[in-house]
Amino acid sequence: MLSKLLPVILLILGTGGGIGAGIMLAPAPEETQVSAGAEAAHTPVAAVEDPAEESEEDLREYIKINNQFVVPVVDREQLTSLVVISLSLETAKGTSEKVRAYEPKLRDVFLQVLFDHANMGGFRGAFTRSDVLEPLRTALREAAQKQIGKGIYDVLIMEISRQDV
Repeated sequence: MLSKLLPVILLILGTGGGIGAGIMLAPAPEETQVSAGAEAAHTPVAAVEDPAEESEEDLREYIKINNQFVVPVVDREQLTSLVVISLSLETAKGTSEKVRAYEPKLRDVFLQVLFDHANMGGFRGAFTRSDVLEPLRTALREAAQKQIGKGIYDVLIMEISRQDV
């Protein structure tokens, strides 16, 4: 009889141990709130640190610009490569609606800045060096601030790649 009960007892102990280990090793629940709808896809919500501490970061949000930017790199009247860039904006909280309303204009001025950067040779060679990307970030930020106003703190380069043709 013990030989018939032993597998059942081991099964119960194994299941209980697995559940207990899963509960003990589970990550702590995040204190974030994701809003439903289209805005959730565009505005990541930052994790809450300490409700008693109100920092400058709590007054900011990050807005991903829809679609990537594709910039042709031309050398001696010939297309040599394509650069693909994804951008996000660091803005004051509550600016997302204004950014969405001005997004076509923002895309236009960002593309002009990116084309100018490409025409000055900014995407040739080691184009990801910080001393090469910093002037680009500054020009993008100034263009965004000119369109949106003081609610824009920074333009973040989320992804950048170059494909030589």
